[in-house]
Amino acid sequence: MKNYSKINDGWFSEICPMWPGISLSLEIEAILYSKKSPYQQIDLYQTRNHGKMLVLDGIIQLTESDEFAYQEMLAHVPLFAHPHPETVLVIGGGDGGVLREVGRHDGVKIIDFCEIDEAVIDVSKEFLPDMACGFDDPRVRVHIGDGNAYIHGHKNKYDVIIVDSSDPIGPGEILFEQPFYEGLKSALKHNGVIATQGESFFMHKECVANLVKITKELFVVQGYSSILVPTYPGGHIGICLGSLGPEVKKPCRSLSESFQQQLKYYTPQIHEASFVLPYFAKTLFDSI
Repeated sequence: MKNYSKINDGWFSEICPMWPGISLSLEIEAILYSKKSPYQQIDLYQTRNHGKMLVLDGIIQLTESDEFAYQEMLAHVPLFAHPHPETVLVIGGGDGGVLREVGRHDGVKIIDFCEIDEAVIDVSKEFLPDMACGFDDPRVRVHIGDGNAYIHGHKNKYDVIIVDSSDPIGPGEILFEQPFYEGLKSALKHNGVIATQGESFFMHKECVANLVKITKELFVVQGYSSILVPTYPGGHIGICLGSLGPEVKKPCRSLSESFQQQLKYYTPQIHEASFVLPYFAKTLFDSI
């Protein structure tokens, strides 16, 4: 994959064919890390106003200023939708942020983690300790390898599967196709729930519609949750959810005050509200 990012006069600009005609720019103070792994170009920048920023193949994965919005919603929406999650699989997300959030659930006994690019984990542990702390949880078991291959080797094993994938270009492309979702379904226990990075219905209507179609066909319950993340193109991203039983659009377990105080974005009210979609998106999804 060509690296489309550009740095000019101290500004990083995310320029990508997935969102033609628009770019997001952040002012950079320092390049902390820049190296190509066997899978992708990894860059870590110190920005002027948004903390450190992780960029893969020229595409912003996170900034310290707003990473909590994405990490909390991707983890807590499916986990609070499940009545009693004990076994959790996280695919992708080598920064450790989703692991950090999953670890807040005391009832979870096993957290398997599968990431194809070990270099992302190493860079995150060095430069993003507030996120990579997720790897310190003794319940976490790290598996370096292809997430698609991993799920096909683990049938009926997980209560919740969370897929923190990059965009559908490069190593993450296969994670947006129907065979992968069939594998996710087969890896779930009875009443299991999946949550996957669902792109933006503003920026990627066709991609989002395809994910909704796949999950509607495979799961008895389906939903799309919307998140505000200022440093993603368009300021928005979604979560595509599928369930073999539990309703995903509202939490089925209560959130203690001590738990809530650990969070910055997720609340039970935000959980429900995130499924209320703009008319154009609701119309699109209802037509599928």
